[in-house]
This record gives sequence, C-alpha cells and structure tokens, in this order.
Amino acid sequence: MSSETVDIVAPRKKGRILGLVGKILGSVILLGAGFGGGYVYFANPFSPTQDMLRLIEPDQAARADADGREKVPKDTPDETLFQTLYFTFPDPITSNLKDSRSFLQVQIGVSTQYDEQVITNVETHKLALQSDMLAVIATFTEEDIAGPNGRARLADALKDAVNARLMRMEGFGGVEDVFFPSFMMQ
Repeated sequence: MSSETVDIVAPRKKGRILGLVGKILGSVILLGAGFGGGYVYFANPFSPTQDMLRLIEPDQAARADADGREKVPKDTPDETLFQTLYFTFPDPITSNLKDSRSFLQVQIGVSTQYDEQVITNVETHKLALQSDMLAVIATFTEEDIAGPNGRARLADALKDAVNARLMRMEGFGGVEDVFFPSFMMQ
C-alpha cells in the first residue's frame, strides 16, 4: 500500500469561495439594477416635460414656414381688460310676428362689462324685461328679421328696450349686447 494522502478539502474550499464570490457578485448586480431602475423611475431623466418644452420652444428651423420666412412670436399685451358678464333668460320667448301667421321663438341672453349689479338688476326685473322684449318682437315682420342684419336690428331693439326698462326701474341700464342662443321662426 502506498501512503499517499490526497487533500480532498482544498477543492471544496475553492468551490465554497467561488460560490460565495458568485453570490456576492449577483447581489451587487441585482442591487445596482435596483438602484438604476429606481433612478430612472423616480428621478425620471427621460421626463415628458422636456419633450413638452421642445414642442413649445421649437428650434429655429421649425419656425420657418413654407416660404422660408421666419415666424416671430408676438407678445401678449399686459392690459387689464374688463370682464364680460352674461345672463341668459331661462325660458324662450315666443311671439307672433307683425302682419304674419308666423311666430318667432328665441332664447335671449344679455351681456355687460360694467359690474355684477347690472346682471342682478336684470334678474330682479326679469318678468318686466321679458314683457318688454315680447312687445318689441311683435313689432317685427318676417322680412325685418330675415338674415344676419335683421337679427342684428332685432338685437339692438331688444337691447334698447331692456336698457330703457332698467333706466326707469334702477336709474342705469348697462346692457351692452343681446344674444340669441336659439332662434327659431315658423
């Protein structure tokens, strides 16, 4: 028999060391991937806001039109504009037209740029104003209200009637425009 000793422990230690190094290396890779994914998700270096800024502020080449002229953006004025207030009468007004078998049904809205008091006055005297507007509509014929010019004349007449009533009741008219959200003649 020979007295050779075989070292069996050494290969096992190399396997354990390689396994331990592999586990540590795998953990470091997973940890790095986690940090990288978290950075991309939370820090968002590919932010959509950057894309929006590129859309809002295009480069000079994109600003040129088909003729090669450069488009120059205009500054918006910093003027204080008056707020326009609107009021729409809740019920449409239906009236016969003068010298006709036809009738007109309109929804009427008014606007002002004075203040809310004008709209409050319109709401307060709504019944009287609707009566006055009904009387004005009855004085128009089919030909009078035909076309856009006819509607404009009717709107002016209604505005004058509304302001006259408000002057009598409140001492101030203030209605600047009359609109027709719906306009039907039959």
